[in-house]
Amino acid sequence: MRARHRPVSRKGLFAAVGAVVVAGLVAVLLGQANASTEQRQPPSAMDTLSALRQDRIPGTAWAVDPTTGRMVITADATVTKRTWNALERSVRGVGDDVATLSRTEGEFGLFAEGGDAIFAGNARCSLGFNVTTASGDPGFLTAGHCGVAADQWQADDATATVDDAVFPGAGDFAVLTYDNANVDAPSAVDLGGDQLFAINGAAEAQVGQQVFRMGSTTGLFDGEVTALNATVNYPEGTVTGLIQTTVCAEPGDSGGPMFTEQGEAIGLTSGGSGNCSTGGVTFFQPVTTALEAVDAQIGG
Repeated sequence: MRARHRPVSRKGLFAAVGAVVVAGLVAVLLGQANASTEQRQPPSAMDTLSALRQDRIPGTAWAVDPTTGRMVITADATVTKRTWNALERSVRGVGDDVATLSRTEGEFGLFAEGGDAIFAGNARCSLGFNVTTASGDPGFLTAGHCGVAADQWQADDATATVDDAVFPGAGDFAVLTYDNANVDAPSAVDLGGDQLFAINGAAEAQVGQQVFRMGSTTGLFDGEVTALNATVNYPEGTVTGLIQTTVCAEPGDSGGPMFTEQGEAIGLTSGGSGNCSTGGVTFFQPVTTALEAVDAQIGG
């Protein structure tokens, strides 16, 4: 790992910037909505929407905006006209106070290559956040789809071994332990240009929150959290519990860190659609969930 960096302030962070839900959640939300809108909503629309959610349609993401209670449904370019029409009819039937539907360009996919780049053979991902593992040793978090692709990864001049990886299913995260316990593993994000931005701890994402994302392919970008607890139907499998954002990302950014200007670790880049030229939708693994699952702590 790099031993010397120039720290960067929150003001410097802005200057450096270059520019779906647990299986029963739909039924719960729609059930609640039915109590107040039963007179104007066809029961069949709610049943159909719930069935479409459980069908795990490839190219769709299902999330929730906790501030409004509305279901947020996003469909990528692979969703057929027939399926789109079925979604549209169901959403129209339950009302826009219960669910919203939007189309995004491109296809939902994993950004499977990334702060500092890490490598395993021909595979490339991003280092997310350095942590202290359950055994007390230095390690780091990255995307789960990277952790299941190879057992060992190279980060700069250090090698790390996968301890645990989750993908697909209830998340997209992995924890690795550095083979050398004396490796320099600061609790910081490498912004490039020998600048380190300090990370003070982990926090939950909030809808409407401004966040920053670092990746070795595209560098530093910012955006906004738009929904939580997203279920994303990737071609490789369905992942639940993700954060939905407007931050752009591209292949090579997977596993990279998402954080706030206050130095809070928020997410790990999972996947999405679009790119950093035209924009798109990007999903992140919550850091707090990953840390709790592997009994690790931010720091190093």
